[in-house]
Amino acid sequence: MTTALDQPKEPEATPSPPAAPGDDHGFLGHPGGLATLSGLEVWERFSFLGMQAILVLYFADAVAHGGLGMDPATAASVAAAYGTMVYLVSVAGGWLADRILGSYRAVLWGGVLIACGHYAMAVPAPATTWTGLGLISAGTGLLKPNVASMVGRLYRTDDERRDAGFALYYMAINIGAFAGPLVAGWLGEHQGWHWGFSAAAAGMTAGLAQYVLGRRRLPGRDGSATHALPPAARRTAVRRIAAAGLALAALATLLAAIGWLTMPRFVDLLTLVSVIAPVVYFTVMFRSPRVTAAERGRLRPYVVLFLASVAFNFILFQAYSTMMLLASTNARTEILGFHFPAGWYASALGAFEVALAPVVAGLWVRMGRRQPHASLKIAIGVVLGGLSFLLMVLPTSGHGADEGFRMAAWWIVGSYLLLGLGDVLLETSGMSATTRLAPSAYAGQTMALWFLSLALANGIQAQVVKAYGHVSTPVYFGVNGAVAVAAGLAVIAAAPWLRRTMTLPTEGA
Repeated sequence: MTTALDQPKEPEATPSPPAAPGDDHGFLGHPGGLATLSGLEVWERFSFLGMQAILVLYFADAVAHGGLGMDPATAASVAAAYGTMVYLVSVAGGWLADRILGSYRAVLWGGVLIACGHYAMAVPAPATTWTGLGLISAGTGLLKPNVASMVGRLYRTDDERRDAGFALYYMAINIGAFAGPLVAGWLGEHQGWHWGFSAAAAGMTAGLAQYVLGRRRLPGRDGSATHALPPAARRTAVRRIAAAGLALAALATLLAAIGWLTMPRFVDLLTLVSVIAPVVYFTVMFRSPRVTAAERGRLRPYVVLFLASVAFNFILFQAYSTMMLLASTNARTEILGFHFPAGWYASALGAFEVALAPVVAGLWVRMGRRQPHASLKIAIGVVLGGLSFLLMVLPTSGHGADEGFRMAAWWIVGSYLLLGLGDVLLETSGMSATTRLAPSAYAGQTMALWFLSLALANGIQAQVVKAYGHVSTPVYFGVNGAVAVAAGLAVIAAAPWLRRTMTLPTEGA
């Protein structure tokens, strides 16, 4: 069967191409390219989440201590807006990979931009902070959707190893998610915030090096785009993109100079774009003549999975904002007499996911065709995310309202355990389902659409977190958690329809 996964023949003088999808078992029974892509994600998450673990604390810290002096609610809102921008750019990243750069080069240049952004943030000046965040946003938009898409291209559509492969990939991601906050958190709180950002820069540089060294095992390493524009159209597109980027930067600078584009308005603008973008994108895909009727039918259940991802990630991303603020002010930073920086709490999430991902992967392999459908895995993940917030109602009620009260560390660790298991279930199944259900003409861009769900989650979060500190803590966590649980139960109720409509022709009824 000929698909977009097939690679063009290479000249005989070059090394042999990777094994065809389904035939390569070189890495723990999975394609060898999974090791290279997983290694890149270890370092990308080390840098991204290491920085993310201290970003809201840096925003909220006093200027005299090296921070930006924001109040906690504003700090959480700005951090969420940054997350919105990161994932909004992923749409452009998917399109550039599909039409111009190819997946390999898109990921490579994305990593270069991310590294430059972290190096900029290592410079102790507010201007370089905002420049660095802009570069990291652009780079992550190129890298994230295309790495995940490349993982999917390692497998045939009906390969039963696919979900397990994504679970192993996600385990690697969370090795970085565990180590990054440990290193950046300690450096940030003991040596200065910009030392923590420097560690993130070093991590991304290491990730780029191993990616280039392992390129022989990757699909698309020849640099060709799967649905490349003709040369003339490609040159026109590049010119227009460059012109639009410069015009947008000039407009933003002008509006900021005259005092209209304030930080609150910028946050609101990003939220608005995060709502509009997925609506427009789904509309374009449903109406595209390049999308077949069968592919269009599989996009309908994908809308439900998209909304489930929004509900879960609205909770997940607060692990690095409101939960981090709660940990720094209302939780003990010691376990069994050992004192640690508040930023280390973020490592608990990565640690649980590292531990749970291989268990989940092994379970799916053992169950084979008897494993739960992807929609049910996603629904359970959403419910667990909601329960992680509902758990926080208990220690923050009663004595938790007393000034100076600090809850035991185990409460937040327990919350992160539920959140970590939910994340493993939802993200691995969600990314796997995305690569299976993606219309051929929108392969990379459909993965970008999955990341748009993260943009929308952050956009909503940027508005909701403004209530943090203005309503009681039990009410804040209780309401948010209850909404997520309700969303998960709704997906469980829709599971039979989802299973029926998501079935590929090669899988039978």
